[in-house]
Amino acid sequence: MSDAVHTTTSGDGAVLEVVLDRPKANAIDAATSREMSRVFADFRDDPTLRVAILTGGGERFFSAGWDLNAAADGEAFEADYGEGGFGGFVELPNRTKPVICAVNGLAVGGGFEIAMAAEFVVAATHARFWLPESGLGIIPDAGAIRLPRQLPPAIANEVLYAGRRMEADEALRWGLINAVVPADQLMNEARELAHRILASAPLAVGAIMEIDQSTSHLPLDDAFATMRSGELSIYQQMLASADAADGPGGFGDSRAPQWKGR
Repeated sequence: MSDAVHTTTSGDGAVLEVVLDRPKANAIDAATSREMSRVFADFRDDPTLRVAILTGGGERFFSAGWDLNAAADGEAFEADYGEGGFGGFVELPNRTKPVICAVNGLAVGGGFEIAMAAEFVVAATHARFWLPESGLGIIPDAGAIRLPRQLPPAIANEVLYAGRRMEADEALRWGLINAVVPADQLMNEARELAHRILASAPLAVGAIMEIDQSTSHLPLDDAFATMRSGELSIYQQMLASADAADGPGGFGDSRAPQWKGR
């Protein structure tokens, strides 16, 4: 593990906590992104891990995004960022385990794009979200695709074209994030959310993510047809699982489920 990326576990070993720690701004160069990709690929492939939490070191920055110092030294914008793309998980193939971003400060450029890609986001009250790229003569590639799908067009356009900065409370109002809490409560909030996810059956969580990834771009009728096609492997595993057989009975008996993941 590099000095820039630290990991621990919580939730009886089922939650992977990842800290991006590159003072002063937690900016990400290609080598750091490749390390994050390795971390999140291991998370994807480890059957004991079910949820990941990503946060930044320090209190001022979640991440300033692309390391402009590395760019000035010749690192290409289209560098090799690893299997998972910039930030490690945003384009990681076959990832059907959720990521929570705990935004502990400024999420700028690629840092904001990483948060957009997470299934859940909790933010400290002083967090701020900003895409400055158009003012630098470039564009936020992932932001240009994701943000118009997550915000009303006029708001997304102002953030993308005019560099509008969004405070945490406003991001919460628009539904970009799940919660805003004082900074000293941020990781507890993220862990509590992770524990609520752990209370759900792992195959059910994976099937929901698989269905979303496979159908979100489709018309409704095509989405249902895809779901029922028999081609979504985790969904099929979930339907045939012992968990699916036992869960409804346990609910009727007021018995806490003991998920087996099979």
